[in-house]
Amino acid sequence: PTLIPFLKPFAMTGSAAFLPASARLILVCLICTAGAYQIPRISFLSHTRRAISGAPRVARAPTLLSMREMGTSDRASSVASFKVMDVLRRAIELESVPRADGRKVVHCEVGQPQTGAPAAVSAAAVAALNSGDKMGYTDAFGLVALREKIAGHYASKYGIEIDASRIVVTTGSSGGFLLLFTACFDAGDSVAIASSGYPCYRNILLALGCKVATVGVNGEFKITATELRGEIERRRTAGEDPIRGLILSSPSNPTGSMLDPVEVNELCELCDAEGIRFLSDEIYHGITYGKKEASALSFSKNAVVINSFSKYYSMSGWRLGWLVLPEALVKPINILQQNMFINAPTVSQTAAMACWDEDSLVELESHVEEYRRAREVVLSAVTGIPEIDTSNVAPADGGFYVYIDLGDANVHPESGLGATAFCSALLEEELVAFTPGTDFEDPDGNLGDRRFRISYAGGVNVAEEAMGRFGVFWGRWLSRVAEAKAKAKVP
Repeated sequence: PTLIPFLKPFAMTGSAAFLPASARLILVCLICTAGAYQIPRISFLSHTRRAISGAPRVARAPTLLSMREMGTSDRASSVASFKVMDVLRRAIELESVPRADGRKVVHCEVGQPQTGAPAAVSAAAVAALNSGDKMGYTDAFGLVALREKIAGHYASKYGIEIDASRIVVTTGSSGGFLLLFTACFDAGDSVAIASSGYPCYRNILLALGCKVATVGVNGEFKITATELRGEIERRRTAGEDPIRGLILSSPSNPTGSMLDPVEVNELCELCDAEGIRFLSDEIYHGITYGKKEASALSFSKNAVVINSFSKYYSMSGWRLGWLVLPEALVKPINILQQNMFINAPTVSQTAAMACWDEDSLVELESHVEEYRRAREVVLSAVTGIPEIDTSNVAPADGGFYVYIDLGDANVHPESGLGATAFCSALLEEELVAFTPGTDFEDPDGNLGDRRFRISYAGGVNVAEEAMGRFGVFWGRWLSRVAEAKAKAKVP
C-alpha cells in the first residue's frame, strides 16, 4: 500500500497498461531504490550505460537504514502526478452519481480520440487471436513486416527513405520516452523542454535523475531556434551546465502550435552545431488543419523521431508506438528494449499492419475531418468571449487541443481564483472537464494557474455541449473574480 501513491504518476504516463513483467520491475525499482539503502545517486541511467559499454562496475557498500525508515525513493517522491488523470478521476466519480436532471459529464480533459481503431485493424486483431498463433515474443525491435510498413509510410508521406533496421516498435510513445532518455542522457544532464509542454517529459526525466531546462514559448506558443539559442547563451553566460538534449512536440500538446519546415530545419541545425540530441515528438502528425507537417528526419541524421498509434490511428489502449533512430542509437536501444520491455504487445503489432490499408486511411481521414469541425466549435466560442484576448488563445494548428490564457483580468490568484479553481468549479457545477495549465507549465512560474486546455478529441457533439455549458459558467466566474478583487481593495 505504501507504494501505490508513487506508482500512479508512472502509470498515468500510459506506460503501465499492457506492461510486461520486466517493465513493471523497472517501475518498482525506480520507486524503491535508495529507500532501504542510501545509494549514491549515480542513477539507473549511468549503470545502464556502463552495462552496455562493458565497463567494469565499481563496488559500493550501501548503508542499511533502520527498518522504520524503509520506504520509497527520493525520485518517486519528487515526481508530480499527471494532472489530467486527476481531473479524469474526479470526472468519473461524478459520473457514478445519478443526477435528477440527467446531465452527464462532458469529457474535454484527455487527449483520447472518441473513435476506436480502424475496422480493418480490429478485424486483424480478431483474426490473429483466432488463428491459433501463440502470439509469443517478437524481435525486440518488433515485427519486421510492421517496421517495413512504417518505413513505407515515411517514403510515401515525407519522401524519406529509412531502413527498417533503424525503426523500433515500442510500448506506446511513453515506452519510447523511457528508452530514449535512458540511452541518451546520464543523471545530472540538462534536457530542454517547452513551457507550455507535455508534462510527462518533465516527470520522467526527473524520475531518471536528469535536470530539466525549461524554455518558454514565444508569442506564437512555440519554441524555435531563437528561443533555444537564447537559453543556450544564457546558460553559457551564467556558467550553468550545457543543454544535452531537447524534446519537443509539433503539433504541440497542449498548444496545438506547429513548426513549419524552415523552423524545424533551423532547430535541427542548431542542435547539431551545439551537440544537443533533438528528440522530435511527432505523435500528432496527420492531425493538422491547413499546415503541412515537417519531420526532423528530413533535416538531421542525429535527430530521433517518436511517434505513436494512439492519436491519428485511434489506438490509444493498444499501447503501440515507434522510434526512428540514428545508427549510433540502434545497438543501445536494442539492449535496453530487450531488458525493459522485451517487445511491444504482439497482438497490437500484428493488427497495426492494417493501419495503412486503403479503407483504414479513409476512415482515419474522416476522424480528422470530425476534429476539424469540433475545433471550429471551440475556437468560435472562445474567441467570441470579449474578456478573452485572442492573442491569449494558442493557434491550434494541429492535434486536438485549444490552449487558453485567462489573462490577469480574469483571475485573482491571491484569492485562489486561478485556472485550477476555474477548471474545478466548471467540473463540479457544469460537469465539464477541462485541464488546468499546471500540468503543462514550469512549476516554478505562475503561468500554470492562468492557462487551461480544452480537448476536442470527443468530436462535434461533445464540443458543442461543452462550450454551451462553458458559456453559462463564464459569467458566474467573472462575478467571483470581480467580487474577490473588490474585497481585496477593502482595507
